[in-house]
Amino acid sequence: MDISGRHEERGEYLMVAAAVAAGVGSNRIHEVTGIGFATSRAEPALEHLLSVVEEALGALSDPPEGPVVAERGEFYEEPATVIGASFGPKFKYVESVAERRTVEIAHHAAYAARTLIL
Repeated sequence: MDISGRHEERGEYLMVAAAVAAGVGSNRIHEVTGIGFATSRAEPALEHLLSVVEEALGALSDPPEGPVVAERGEFYEEPATVIGASFGPKFKYVESVAERRTVEIAHHAAYAARTLIL
């Protein structure tokens, strides 16, 4: 997952979260099975980030079987155990090449969706 727009622009915020459901191996993505989006105009405080991510996960047609994966900076470098306790699915930070590539897909999707909304 990835969140675009955690900065103020023209006096307001527009965060777009993209959750990508994918089957991955250690080095590559096998398939992308869905993308869920959510938006928020709240300031990017941790509780708002968690809320918009939870909404994006809920927009997926099927709940993810594996963990939710994000870059460490997405949640202000809070420990994975703190973030994982905040919403249902297991959570971890990127560890493999395939996970990094999946987060990159989410990044491009979130950025593109935010650009379209603006």
